[in-house]
Amino acid sequence: MTAPRIASLVPSATETLVALGLGHRLVARTGFCIHPAEVVADVPKVGGTKDVNLAKLKKLMPTHVVVNVDENRLETFEALRQFVPQVIVTHPRRPEDNLMLFEQLRAAFADEAGVNERAASLSAEFRAALAGCRAVPRPDENVLYLIWREPWMTVARDTYISTLLAEAGWRTWPNALGGEHGAGRYPVLQGDEAWLRRIDRVLLSSEPYRFDATHMAQAQALCPQARVQLVDGELLSWWGARGAAGLDYLRRLRS
Repeated sequence: MTAPRIASLVPSATETLVALGLGHRLVARTGFCIHPAEVVADVPKVGGTKDVNLAKLKKLMPTHVVVNVDENRLETFEALRQFVPQVIVTHPRRPEDNLMLFEQLRAAFADEAGVNERAASLSAEFRAALAGCRAVPRPDENVLYLIWREPWMTVARDTYISTLLAEAGWRTWPNALGGEHGAGRYPVLQGDEAWLRRIDRVLLSSEPYRFDATHMAQAQALCPQARVQLVDGELLSWWGARGAAGLDYLRRLRS
């Protein structure tokens, strides 16, 4: 059987593939696929998640390409189908979906040594982290999770980030669903919404916009009654192999 040649166009997927023991099968990644650094350093880059260099990717002759509904464009997926034998589409929308993701990738690469065992280990680790998070009393708070400024942007309630925060009893605002994909999943704020006065906690993410201490006063002005804090965006938005660590981080964050 021919060994798989895997391209990952999603940072979370790249990290998860490595955790499954498939790092040596990676032949391409995006410039945003940076973890684990010691493994991906020598894997060729083929652009970003939204601007994939398809010509370069085609020359690398992948047998499998892993994409994501949120991260990659539909036209990229359609182009990949023309020259890639297997395009694996991922779309975790809530923490529990990590278990389906592990099974999806396990099934795709089950013939590779150690993949079945590592998938089982990731699943067990995630289940333990989820149970640990849910075992702690969850305070009911209104939360604004900011991912961008100028304009301010946040997350809809059906995103992975929002459903993860719900495990802490944190209800994200606005009260909006973004649908399967598209800009609606990441609403833009005008800054004068009435509900901003009811926000208990503002979380400033480290990605995709790198918020730091210099932005805390602006966020405080947006929600005068709220507690403002900087948070690790990778731990709260990356799914897959980082899912368990994200839940553990959330449990510490809300204390």
